[in-house]
Amino acid sequence: MVYLRPLLLTVALPSLALAVPASPVPPSANAPASPKAFAPATWQHPGFVVSKPQLDFVKSQISAKAEPWSGALKQMLADSDAYGKYATATRSSKATATVKCGPTTNPDIGCTDERGDALAAWANALAGYVSGDETYTKNSIQLMNKWSYVVKAHELDNAVLQTAWAGGSWARAGELVRHTTKGLWADADIKQFETMLRTVYLPAVKNGETRASNWDLACLNTALGIAVFLEDKALYDSTMNLIQQAIPAAIYLESDGKLPHAARGRSSEESALQSYWYNQQTWGNSGQSGQIQETCRDLTHAGYSISSISHILETSRIQGLDLYSTDSGTRLRFALGFHAQFVTGTAPPAWLCQGKALTRVLEYITEIGYNALAFRLGQNMPKTKQYTEAQRPQGTNKLFYGWETLTHAGNRA
Repeated sequence: MVYLRPLLLTVALPSLALAVPASPVPPSANAPASPKAFAPATWQHPGFVVSKPQLDFVKSQISAKAEPWSGALKQMLADSDAYGKYATATRSSKATATVKCGPTTNPDIGCTDERGDALAAWANALAGYVSGDETYTKNSIQLMNKWSYVVKAHELDNAVLQTAWAGGSWARAGELVRHTTKGLWADADIKQFETMLRTVYLPAVKNGETRASNWDLACLNTALGIAVFLEDKALYDSTMNLIQQAIPAAIYLESDGKLPHAARGRSSEESALQSYWYNQQTWGNSGQSGQIQETCRDLTHAGYSISSISHILETSRIQGLDLYSTDSGTRLRFALGFHAQFVTGTAPPAWLCQGKALTRVLEYITEIGYNALAFRLGQNMPKTKQYTEAQRPQGTNKLFYGWETLTHAGNRA
């Protein structure tokens, strides 16, 4: 069977303000009985999504010209957006004080510039470490400084999501450069970058946003990364406590019963859940474990939730708490298999989305979860394996993630 590589869209997703009704439930509803402590006694750096041992493994594979890592690096160095190649300092993008992002990125006042430069900072940081070429690392620093002294706010309908997307990429890049170099990134510039994360990005993402599961999880993933970068234990704990509610509300398991978990502050009434889940009418069907709140919207947005959950669980593992063997990991495993089956030839069942065809593509979101659950833990995930290997090397969606074949394929570290 031949798989078409996904067509990756470069526009922000449309506003969900009209698509999902506001909840009549007060924000305190569905809160945990008591907060738990999750922050590590000793921080691991770099420790947001990827660790130094993982990067050292990749570096060794690049040195040996092994695949798929060498091909993945080559792809990343060639990848580009409207402003030029990611792995360069000569991008034509402009830093903007107030980034304004409307529905479907219309208007686009600094939105694609910011997302692209944040991903470029990550690509350059990654290229610098695994290739040993300091030029890329300097490019990353230049991009982080370019924005940290300029950006002050995000506005309009997609402001929260834009903040989450760009903020996550900035935090990954900053975390890698700060903890793998000496003398390249000036202390004053690091302080300014910290201030940017704390004052521009964190306020918008720290409480999540249950407008949709992909929004909520993107926000919480970015808050977690900022907590690691700032070594903020209180923020790490509060974010992880929200995540313990967000993942079960995003991914359904048949053991949940006849209805899925309600998202924080949203109604648990059946009709409200049916609307929130994009007209999914029934739960408890055989084989339904792994359906995501946005599956009936399209595969792409469902995949965004998978991506953020993968980043969260990988960060938690690096920081000393492996959640892959807990309920969160079980939900991720089922979500990967549930969606991978439909893009590798399995016909959707009649109960799924009221028979509505699944639309768009799953994109490059399987590598981290597949590596952790199947390669590292030995879980049997045949459909996820089939899809993941067919998509290698997995690139970027030009929004908030990228090049995870390079960082996580076959990586036991």
